[in-house]
Amino acid sequence: KPVFAHDLRLFYIGFLCVCLQPTAEALRGAIQLGIGYSVGNMTSKPDRDVLMQDFYVVESVFLPSEGSNLTPAHHYPDFRFKNYAPLAFRYFRELFGIKPDDYLYSICKEPLIELSNPGASSSWFYLTSDDEFIIKTVQHKEAEFLQKLLPGYYMNLNQNPRTLLPKFYGLYCIQCGGVNIRLVVMNNILPRSLKMHYKYDLKGSTYKRRASRKERAKASPTFKDLDFQEMHEGLYFDADTYNALMKTLQRDCRVLESFKIMDYSLLLGIHVLDRKLRGRGGIGDSKRHGGQKVLYSTALESIQGDGKAGDPLPDADDDTLGGIPAKHKDEKLLIFLGIIDILQSYRFIKKVEHSWKALVHDGDTVSVHRPNFYADRFLKFMGTMVFKKTHRKLYASLLFSVK
Repeated sequence: KPVFAHDLRLFYIGFLCVCLQPTAEALRGAIQLGIGYSVGNMTSKPDRDVLMQDFYVVESVFLPSEGSNLTPAHHYPDFRFKNYAPLAFRYFRELFGIKPDDYLYSICKEPLIELSNPGASSSWFYLTSDDEFIIKTVQHKEAEFLQKLLPGYYMNLNQNPRTLLPKFYGLYCIQCGGVNIRLVVMNNILPRSLKMHYKYDLKGSTYKRRASRKERAKASPTFKDLDFQEMHEGLYFDADTYNALMKTLQRDCRVLESFKIMDYSLLLGIHVLDRKLRGRGGIGDSKRHGGQKVLYSTALESIQGDGKAGDPLPDADDDTLGGIPAKHKDEKLLIFLGIIDILQSYRFIKKVEHSWKALVHDGDTVSVHRPNFYADRFLKFMGTMVFKKTHRKLYASLLFSVK
């Protein structure tokens, strides 16, 4: 029986009410407790090379409310916590320079912040207080697909750590009362400490690609493809930055195409430097600006070079938070971006969805398409409508504007 978005939302609400008390705080607490125990337990295991069988290991621990010889007591109903491919994800975290103590500090020290979801999915999103990590609930099929993707993801990251694809740091599951909540930990693309004057979820499609009236009424709405075309004439980058950005997008799209993945989006945040109220705000922890720094986590780092760590641009992290310098008309901008929602495989249900939509609409405008066509259309839209090339050097002037 197919599960629709409203069914999933009821599913999650039912989990909160029946299993972990009728508060969102209880779910956040169980997430922190489970990750804290499972990852902390990994520190006693010696480092070694990742083997093929490591991608399919699932570690499970039961956490009764009264505690046990292995687990601490807590204020929630009994639940089981599963940690998928723990050695593989430990390797991914190490690849991006994330130390175990820093990972646990980010996720467990302060309460998680719940974010709104502008998309069509029923996923819930949580942000760590130091702005480093996003925790997203995923459906069973998405979690299953990520597990199958891990060996190829491992090979791609080894060859190309600089990527705009999501950085996955952990896959977990909370089980309670016969209910499963699956969670994936990823990099955070849009820093809260800098106001995003515009946010876009772009697919390169036009069918139903306009933000709803409800979304537009939000304090910080997420717009879509048709909105971008109406509100912007394109974002201009100097030639080197444009070429590096498009080369990264092309490489990432070919990776997604090889795994038959489509329906992904480019999450795009735009900070306008010229506005008087730039919106620099405090965040819950100062570590974003020092201490822990996840490698290749910013937009600027993700597109620089060909997979080798180059010399960082001066003061890039402190002054621009890793945003990419750009211009729109006479406005100086910082761009933050990353590819999101890649856990979609072109299965039968998607083929059916595209077929009936194509009967009543132009098939080329429908967002759900075969992977190779989807990648080509996505790249064409980004390279011609969204990102454009100027021959002026933008970084020095933008850096001066920030100070």
